[in-house]
Amino acid sequence: MKQTILITGASSGFGAMTARALARAGHTVFASMRDPSARGGAAAAEMEALARDEGVVLKPIALDVTSDGSAEAAIRRILGEAGRLDVLIHNAGHMGFGPAEAFSPEQLTQLYDVNVVGTQRVNRAALPHMRSLGRAQMIWVGSSSTRGGTPPFLAPYFAAKAGMDALAQSYALELARFGIETTIVVPGAFTKGTEHFHHAAAPADAERAGAYWSGPYAGADQQALKGLASLEPADADPAEVAEAIVDLVAMPHGSRPLRVHIDPSDDGAAIVNGVADRVRAQLLERIGLADLLHPKA
Repeated sequence: MKQTILITGASSGFGAMTARALARAGHTVFASMRDPSARGGAAAAEMEALARDEGVVLKPIALDVTSDGSAEAAIRRILGEAGRLDVLIHNAGHMGFGPAEAFSPEQLTQLYDVNVVGTQRVNRAALPHMRSLGRAQMIWVGSSSTRGGTPPFLAPYFAAKAGMDALAQSYALELARFGIETTIVVPGAFTKGTEHFHHAAAPADAERAGAYWSGPYAGADQQALKGLASLEPADADPAEVAEAIVDLVAMPHGSRPLRVHIDPSDDGAAIVNGVADRVRAQLLERIGLADLLHPKA
């Protein structure tokens, strides 16, 4: 069934791949990006060309998740053009790489704003409409780092993604009786085929970072990156994340899993999440709220 879908952070990486895949699957896709004119408007132009050449509905729109006004304006535009919003995909995010101590408090705040608070802004703009539909879907693109094996030098990103995961779990329970179904997509550390590591923020405090790079941690940053890359199978393809999301949208309402892991490196997140999610379900059963584990039809 054709759905109207908003995906945030769609200018590159998982977001761009997913937007294209969903449009090709026959959905109306609003692919949001902070500034569609950035880099000469190349990302938006590519999507517009694909829509024109392939006859799909793929619309790049402006949505800065760090701005209440921008989130509200984007939702107004979607409802004005499409009349409804069936699926909301939280994908926007940013990474930082370096010693945790060397990141300024302001940098951590910015990373939390993009990865965690940004989802809250979009939810507050979109949910009054989505709740009124009686049947909708929310997908959160998380990270295996929240519970899998974690290398050093990615602490701000890992902490933000853990916050987003916790928020997603609570929203899943609080939206179920409105008929909104939630899935957390959990990609592993794809080191090729996306721009996450290439565009990662560096610590603002170069002097403190230097105390690590020129001291006992000299070379450990490259060892971490090379080690992650070595765990990744040669055929690992980040497009698998987009394919998984297309499959989730196509599933019958009420049958979607809480989590889907796409981790060719197998860092252990699926095992730990499996235990944690089972404990969560058992608690809800014990307190008489097991119905919140599945959306109301």
